[in-house]
Amino acid sequence: MSRSTRVPAAAPERPADQSRLRPVPGEVNMPIFSNARAAVANLRGKLQQKAGLWVPLREAFWMALQELRNHKLRSFLTLLGIVIATTTLIVVMSVVNGMNVYIATKIANLGTNTFVLHQFKWAQGYDEFLKALRRNKPIRLEDYEFIQDRLVGYEALSAIAQLQPGPEARHGGHSVDEVNLIGVTASHAYIGREKVQSGRYLSDQDYRHNARVCFIGQDIVDKLFPSVDPIGKELAVGGQTFSIVGVAERVGSAFGVSQDNFVFVPLGTFRNLFMPHLELLVFIKAPDSQHLMELEDEVRVLMRARRHVPYHEDDTFGINASETLMSAWQNLTGSIFAVTIGVVAVFMVVGGIVIMNIMLATVTERTHEIGIRKSVGARRSDILWQFLIEAAALAALGGLMGVLLSYGIAWLVAVVFTAEVSLSAVIVGVTLSTLVGLFFGIYPARRAAALDPIQALRAEK
Repeated sequence: MSRSTRVPAAAPERPADQSRLRPVPGEVNMPIFSNARAAVANLRGKLQQKAGLWVPLREAFWMALQELRNHKLRSFLTLLGIVIATTTLIVVMSVVNGMNVYIATKIANLGTNTFVLHQFKWAQGYDEFLKALRRNKPIRLEDYEFIQDRLVGYEALSAIAQLQPGPEARHGGHSVDEVNLIGVTASHAYIGREKVQSGRYLSDQDYRHNARVCFIGQDIVDKLFPSVDPIGKELAVGGQTFSIVGVAERVGSAFGVSQDNFVFVPLGTFRNLFMPHLELLVFIKAPDSQHLMELEDEVRVLMRARRHVPYHEDDTFGINASETLMSAWQNLTGSIFAVTIGVVAVFMVVGGIVIMNIMLATVTERTHEIGIRKSVGARRSDILWQFLIEAAALAALGGLMGVLLSYGIAWLVAVVFTAEVSLSAVIVGVTLSTLVGLFFGIYPARRAAALDPIQALRAEK
């Protein structure tokens, strides 16, 4: 009998080693470890990058200060152009800024949302003024009443007229030469800058009855009534006697000329005694800024219709607002500032060229040092940033010196005139000087960064 061949049964499949799927004590999970190591390396790289940027900045800044201390005269001459340019820029900006505030508050302050109808348009060229002088008629009382009857939507409407030259004012043996004698309507109390300190303002009843009363400024009180209450006292102005009914608060001065040397009388009284044919300034106050332009247009249409001005001809009168004076002033200061910018640009360029020359000399002096730094691993970018920041630090220091000097000059100017140093002027001055240092430091920095380390090490110390 043949022996049957026994085929071994297939061995059962061994299950996967579950021990490989379970963490074994003492064994580290490799994927988690790899991710953590990568995160730490990434964080370390970022920290090194930040430190690598901060360290050259700090070192370059302190090296710049060390250079200033080691070479004081050279540093002063280096920064002189930057200091002069920054000082000039800030002082001019301060004077212009102070003048803008002064003009806006003292000269062009017609009142909030107020414009003036006058014979001429203010702040125009001389040729235009001569043309208007021949063509335009004065604003008369009839024009004021015409507008008063037909204009709608205004908050206040007043008229004034001034006698030129100003007459003499007298009381009790004392006198004041050339006071500003002005005829006003009672409604001017709601528009003018003159506010009541004691007594009262002129009233509608004074205007209707042509009363001989007056409202006076502080200069009249100081010179004619130094130790008594002027209310109810008599005041002779231009040979006419008036009873004082009110005293105004002190207004101040403009360009050294007092604004408190005035005597207000009712407009009707003024017409009867001093100016039969009144030449008026009509003040119109809008309820808000949105209606200001609308009222200007309405007044223009009414006046053109009253004077029968053809559509193709210019106005025979002037409508003036605070913006008119400010615009003319800003055009003037714009020209002044343009000239200043040219002068500042010249000084900045000269200062930048001096900085570039000094930095080139510094690169030559420190060639051996650059070679040592490169030999121990400093990159070209490190050398480049070092000299760029050193040049910028020099220029910025010059800008700061210019700021301090400009503050002193502006203070002296403010004593006799007006000047107001603004933060924007300081920022512009320092920023501009720093940018000049960066720009003119590019060539010396690139030259230092491009030095061959072997050749640089051979240079003499």
